[in-house]
Amino acid sequence: MVKTVGSQSAEDLGQLADEELMCRYRDDGHADVFTEIVHRYERELYRYLVRYLGDASLAEDVFQSTFLQVHLKRGLFEKGRPFRPWLYSIATHQAVDALRKAGRHPAVSLDQRVGGRGGAEASNLVDLLVADQEGPLADLEEAERRQWVRDSIAKLPDSLRQTLILAYYQDLKYREIAEILKIPVGTVKSRLHAALEKLESMARTPARRLDE
Repeated sequence: MVKTVGSQSAEDLGQLADEELMCRYRDDGHADVFTEIVHRYERELYRYLVRYLGDASLAEDVFQSTFLQVHLKRGLFEKGRPFRPWLYSIATHQAVDALRKAGRHPAVSLDQRVGGRGGAEASNLVDLLVADQEGPLADLEEAERRQWVRDSIAKLPDSLRQTLILAYYQDLKYREIAEILKIPVGTVKSRLHAALEKLESMARTPARRLDE
């Protein structure tokens, strides 16, 4: 038997766009509509939060608080607004608040791939910084390079680090990051450029062993 929501079956809900679902939940508040929204994003968003926070337990808490905010803010969702950036905006702000309370910075998973934009082949961030470089970073062992990149990203200014992580983890489009962070697309591009430039500059400086 197909479960129904009013005159709409759960099977039919699966055919609706995210934005249609959110507008329906905003207007009607049916629990099954909310369940469908959570189901669509639970794996993707949870993975993002685990990578961003570096803590599975904290990610679970932030995941729950994110969808609580989706419920509480449903009346603010405007027709025609893309849903995914709106959701990520809520999740990112919840994650930032959680890290601030814990006195920590975002963690960086260096196994994640950097999405290829403009036709460029995707690559690991460590490989991206070491490629074609005869420098101190290239001389480090792989584990040391990974730790160096992790530590160096933690040293970036908050605005650069946050933009880099959003682009790096989920391969979000520039316009989606701009929507999430409420900044112009041009600012997203300049922040990503500045972040990579700073990391590359750090990689060219004389090496210091990680245990020094």
